[in-house]
Amino acid sequence: MAAPPNTKDIPAHMALNSANYFDAWSSLWDTGDDLPWDRGLPNPALADALIQHQATIGKAMMPNEHGQPYRRKALVPGCGRGVDVLLLAGFGFDAYGLECSASAIEACKQEAATHQDSYPVREATIGKGAVTFVQGDFFDDSWLQEIGVPRNGFDVIYDYAFYCAFNPSMRPQWALRHTQLLAPSPAGNLICIEFPRSKDPKAPGPPFSSASETYLAHLGHPGKEVAYDDRGIVEQDFLQRAPSSAALERVVHWQPEQTHKHGYNAAGEVEDRVSIWRRPA
Repeated sequence: MAAPPNTKDIPAHMALNSANYFDAWSSLWDTGDDLPWDRGLPNPALADALIQHQATIGKAMMPNEHGQPYRRKALVPGCGRGVDVLLLAGFGFDAYGLECSASAIEACKQEAATHQDSYPVREATIGKGAVTFVQGDFFDDSWLQEIGVPRNGFDVIYDYAFYCAFNPSMRPQWALRHTQLLAPSPAGNLICIEFPRSKDPKAPGPPFSSASETYLAHLGHPGKEVAYDDRGIVEQDFLQRAPSSAALERVVHWQPEQTHKHGYNAAGEVEDRVSIWRRPA
């Protein structure tokens, strides 16, 4: 069992419960307190990405291999209150939110029930997609079976404040799991908002420092240990290695025009970056 939760010092709470990571997160949700990772609104960088990079990501409704219209599936692991799930549904995707906590799932359902007007349909000819919230362990397949989606069944996966929530020792598993969930190229696209990029890599988390180079290293070598130096920075020799056969390839990388307030520096500049990944063609 996780130790009693402490929402005022989440790094200390997670360090005490490192052997029960998902239980530790779940216990924080169960407090019902004002939780610091709950932004309350979708990240505007996601909406901008879906619009400005539609040529890469694709629309929510696309023809399948038989030429029939197919509503594509989007997953938000660690979806929090579900706001990004509801945004994706507004764009027309059948959107799935995954959380480890029953309390979080209830918060998602409440958000969906009380704030539907905040997530309008973006394109009338496509309409709104279905919304599904499911409790489960990201690394286990039981939640996939519950919602009836096979491995490699998600056309879009959105990762924001999920990667940085994991202890860096779990990042090889994180990267490998995305390769098990993401649809084949070019339909399958992983959208990452990289945050926090400028935090000291040796500082405790979550959130843990998430420099762009760490995404390159882990998604380029899913399931493999990555070489870090004594400062917590990915070693340059490792970054120069050829990607593994299971690698995801970064196809777009940019500085968004806007993001959540936590993604700005003291000078008011956006520090977050957005990257899109897929299997090599």
